[in-house]
Amino acid sequence: MKIHEYQAKEFFARYQIPIPEERLCTSVEAVKDAFQQMQRPVAVKAQVLVGGRGKAGGIKLAKSLQEAEAAATRILGMTIKDLPVKKVLVSEAVEILSEAYIGIIADRNSKNLVMMVSSEGGVEIEEVAKATPEKICKLEVNPEVGLFDFQARRLAFHLFDDVKQATRAAGIMKKLYACYMESDASLAEINPFVVTGDGRMLALDAKIILDDNALYRHPEYETLRDLTEDEQKELDAKQKGLTYIKLDGQIGCMVNGAGLAMATMDVIKLYGGSPANFLDIGGSSNPQKVVDAMNILLSDRNVKVVMINIFGGITRCDDVAKGLLTALEQIDVKLPIVARLSGTNAQEGLELLQHTALHVVSSMREAAQKAIALIQ
Repeated sequence: MKIHEYQAKEFFARYQIPIPEERLCTSVEAVKDAFQQMQRPVAVKAQVLVGGRGKAGGIKLAKSLQEAEAAATRILGMTIKDLPVKKVLVSEAVEILSEAYIGIIADRNSKNLVMMVSSEGGVEIEEVAKATPEKICKLEVNPEVGLFDFQARRLAFHLFDDVKQATRAAGIMKKLYACYMESDASLAEINPFVVTGDGRMLALDAKIILDDNALYRHPEYETLRDLTEDEQKELDAKQKGLTYIKLDGQIGCMVNGAGLAMATMDVIKLYGGSPANFLDIGGSSNPQKVVDAMNILLSDRNVKVVMINIFGGITRCDDVAKGLLTALEQIDVKLPIVARLSGTNAQEGLELLQHTALHVVSSMREAAQKAIALIQ
């Protein structure tokens, strides 16, 4: 679950991680009021759940009321990577003497947390990792024992030679670790972590991703959601017993079982196609799930053909076929549909689909090739 910068900084404030003076605004007038209250140069920052805001023109420096108004007028209502900007954060502009990166993430390979710091703050850490990996210092942290003081100091001395600065930075790292753990986050970043002209250390930007698997422990997090259209679709699918993740391809996939869904996407890629989604209807034989899944697939404007790949174990192929027939009756389906049914009651299911316009095939390879051919 992604949250906005201003929301992440609210988490930081609870753990006494220093942040700039800021105001959240939803209108040009509110931005002007914020500037007049702060009485200093500000940065007007778009609040959208994507990176690259600065490159897209979503962050502007304003030294006067007129500049603040112009920045707000430009940013509010603009779109960044197809997301409309509805809120901006008016943040005090500071003189920056140095920038750094501090972050924590879970590493599935080592089964530990990894705390990373880099003197190359303010840029995409992925690019630093590719171009100059030696500038990133990583430390594995056992979550059972936590981040020790000496470990935090070791990381801090990678950023600062001055003992006092390193000690202060180490304290902030400890607070970031506590924030990460107690919030049940899967990622927490300060980028950039800056030293200002007046000697302050500030989290100038903040990013937190909350672990979806822990949301049941935090019902209050529901108020933090700001769902995109695709994320809302994924949430709706989950409530209907479906697992759906949108991708960028043209072949809408409906499959039963996560392993088969992954294999289906691999086969599509193998033959030169691109899957539009991961959609697992699960092991249930409820025909309504097929109807719901079809509605989700057809709502994606990028989908040019639907590929249904069912291997019946617990799932009965005849029930899937009944769901397809119901969907075809209820929905105006104009896209071609390729169907492969195999396993439990497959023959009965294929007989039900015999007199439909569906392209019925016998193998996963054939289904992928047919779907790609229908697009071309």
